[in-house]
Amino acid sequence: MDIVVLAGGLSSERDVSFKSGSMVAEALRARGHRALVLDVFMGYSDAECDITDIFEDSINNSVKVETIPSEAPDINAIIKSRADQSPSFFGPNVIKICQKADIVFMALHGGDGESGKVQAAFDLYGIKYTGNDYISSAIAMDKQMTKEFFNRAGVPTPVGTSLKKANRKGFKFDKFPCIVKPNCGGSSIGVTIVEKSEDLDAALDAAFEWEDEVVIEQFIKGREFSDGVMEGKALPVIEIAPKQGFYDYKNKYAAGSAVETCPADISEKATQAMKKYAEMAFKALGLTTYARMDFMMDEDENIYCLEANTLPGMTPTSLLPQEAKVIGMDFEDLCEHLIKVSLKKY
Repeated sequence: MDIVVLAGGLSSERDVSFKSGSMVAEALRARGHRALVLDVFMGYSDAECDITDIFEDSINNSVKVETIPSEAPDINAIIKSRADQSPSFFGPNVIKICQKADIVFMALHGGDGESGKVQAAFDLYGIKYTGNDYISSAIAMDKQMTKEFFNRAGVPTPVGTSLKKANRKGFKFDKFPCIVKPNCGGSSIGVTIVEKSEDLDAALDAAFEWEDEVVIEQFIKGREFSDGVMEGKALPVIEIAPKQGFYDYKNKYAAGSAVETCPADISEKATQAMKKYAEMAFKALGLTTYARMDFMMDEDENIYCLEANTLPGMTPTSLLPQEAKVIGMDFEDLCEHLIKVSLKKY
């Protein structure tokens, strides 16, 4: 198959996306596919060009990927660096190249890929893509809306509220400690644990740097977990134990910053409950292909589902691939399986 692995974009997870994309492309090439890594924002070439045989040399025509930096990208600088300075989110030749592919493997992370906007555009252009449809993607990307769907479906989730930047003046929150985070962000960027009321303003400042709506929610002290779901069926649960602090951007992507255990070393009762809630969350959000649910569990084994990731990280050491490996599915198998699952939409 000719496959575009779509990465980059303008989200805070741009660099992480490139790493996922390069790993996916390598895995697909090992299975005989012609996989091209393409930056959805920067595009391919600054002008009209002949893309007739672009998949013939997919490796050299792909974006070159380096290691994930320890800091989030400067999005404004990236926007200014695009040669055509078009207001279009899609870079030069992106749509044309995607239309030539048999399917687009969505390696985008964060607001760009998980908001549903790219999926909706692809639906209009008749482009096939991996992952969920635009409606369920949009719902899952909105953390406050996700909470509302979880509550209706009986999926336990921390109590919280959302706040728009325009309504910040006079805002009060009286339950501490709490978590403040961008409503549609990912990779724990802009997230702060707030211990006392006098620290709330600084936390809001940090979150509002990334977007104009934030979520303030109950802080759950305990252990962190994640559970992938494919076609409605939960994978083995994985525990994430940061060596310092919480599972923030640095601990997610710096080698050796966290200990990840799969299957998680927890009771059978807790395991089954978490898998059940993961499947319930998947169904509640209208997801159909694959996703990953994040959880916290307190010392009394009370479980809380935090959010859904509809395009989870896709390197061999990312959480979803680790879970798949436990059931005998290696990284190459997983990449091919996600394409097979996604093609069922069509």
